Amino acid sequence: MNLRELGEERLLRRLLPRLPRNSAVLAGAGDDCAVVRFAGADKLLLLKTDCVVEGIHFARDTPAKAVGWKAMARPLSDFAAMGGLPQFALITLMAPSATTAFWTTELYRGLEKAARAFKVAIVGGETSRSPGLLAISISVTGAVEKDRWISRSGGKAGDDLFVTGRLGGSLRGKHLRFTPRIAEARWLSGHFRIHAMMDLSDGLGADLPRLASASKVSFELEEGVLPRTRGCSSQEAITDGEDYELLFALAASDRIALERAWKKKFAKLPLTRIGRFIPRSAARPPKLPRGYDHFQ
Repeated sequence: MNLRELGEERLLRRLLPRLPRNSAVLAGAGDDCAVVRFAGADKLLLLKTDCVVEGIHFARDTPAKAVGWKAMARPLSDFAAMGGLPQFALITLMAPSATTAFWTTELYRGLEKAARAFKVAIVGGETSRSPGLLAISISVTGAVEKDRWISRSGGKAGDDLFVTGRLGGSLRGKHLRFTPRIAEARWLSGHFRIHAMMDLSDGLGADLPRLASASKVSFELEEGVLPRTRGCSSQEAITDGEDYELLFALAASDRIALERAWKKKFAKLPLTRIGRFIPRSAARPPKLPRGYDHFQ
């Protein structure tokens, strides 16, 4: 069986349980970032690696500066999902030797712009010749307060489900100019008890079932209320992927207070209740159109 036949989800179910862990690991592979205790620190350490690959995450004719922004912003979006703050980044560039110096300089301009926007220091990395396609890998470390980190696994039956922003339309350029929701996530974790959260990178159709599965619950989705990017259908809002918005769960009793406070704090960014978590025994989860799978 090859990876196309296996698919990303089944591959991860094979690989992740075998990875070694120790007592310092609070959340390992399978969440948006790893969360570990660090000796003598009053905060928890967050670690994340992400990559963008030519032909998968960007086209050959994509402006290099836009590629750089996306490459850095993707792992920063995962920090938002955990309620944390990124601090340091390492960049690994794998490029064919025919890549122009101008393209590479523009790539780093995009990387630097995203890093500065979120107060991230670029502290090193690696470069290597690639025999084929371009690829950029970013490793980021940061921190989160011990009482503010949010995982995918804390959702409870009865929780309301919310998304920030609008969904769909990534292939129209949205996937190159998104803003990691770090400020919004920090505000949420500082004012409300968020039970579970992740960023929408592979599409609601893939990521909502993942969030429910991690929390050992099922879900109900109200497709008719999905906040869609202009010109997008409900199907595209579910399947397009690369929205990089927050999907989170909190107690239904906090809904009204959250909606009122959000409108005052983030008046220009929609916040939409799209459904709720229910017990696994209550009903089979709805079969959503599939989101993105790297191997299919």
